[in-house]
Amino acid sequence: MDLGLAGKVVFITGGSGSIGGHLARAFAAEGASVAITYHRDEDGARRVAEEVTGRGGEAITVRYDLTDPESIRAAFDMVTTEWGGVDVLVVNASAIPGTKVDPVAFEDVPVEEWRSSLRADVEGSFHTVQAALPGMRKRGWGRIVFISANIVQRGAAGDEAFVASKMALHGLSRTLATELAPEGVLVNVVAPGPTVTKGFLARVPEEFRQDLAGKPAEQIKRLLNKGKAAGHVSTPQDVAGLVLYCASAINGNVTGSVIHVAGGT
Repeated sequence: MDLGLAGKVVFITGGSGSIGGHLARAFAAEGASVAITYHRDEDGARRVAEEVTGRGGEAITVRYDLTDPESIRAAFDMVTTEWGGVDVLVVNASAIPGTKVDPVAFEDVPVEEWRSSLRADVEGSFHTVQAALPGMRKRGWGRIVFISANIVQRGAAGDEAFVASKMALHGLSRTLATELAPEGVLVNVVAPGPTVTKGFLARVPEEFRQDLAGKPAEQIKRLLNKGKAAGHVSTPQDVAGLVLYCASAINGNVTGSVIHVAGGT
């Protein structure tokens, strides 16, 4: 099926990570030109770009800092100079909580952790969407996809800053969808459940990882997939498939939605 993405320019924030990298490769496979942003992992972004170009696709890497509006403007200026504008924006970068496992009581959350999450996820997304929209409005076509998480609507003790920040983007997406639909710009949220990425594995307690290391592969699978109606935790490919649909030309009427990729949980 032709998704109508050939020749489109896709801007992916956080393109050097597990999900971002799969998104970049998936869009490139559909014939899109892909701008892969990174904050610290320049080598990771370059590896993804080299893989895309090695398969005949078009990709560039762009430094991008969610907390720095000037960095965001410079990134979009670079992509506009290179390819003429952005058709699809995937807001994937996030102030993801570190590798802490034990929840922290809300009254003990450091105010700077709270502010940094809001500054990156909310203000950073604000500046990012503002930079992308003029070209989409001018062309009368565009797609914006925010990457969230299914814990945002369920809540997660210890991750209050992350959940509050992402929930703000759910409201922003719904409002933008209402404003932009008449101009051909559709806006959605994709909310993965637990997804097998480096970040996911880093948040598994060390003793649990050591315990898993000694178990047969099938037993590990059963442990990780317990409670999943679909029978397995998500993979980056699962997430990429839904994002591609939301960002594609065959999506003509899905907007303002929060869609979960969580195996039925």
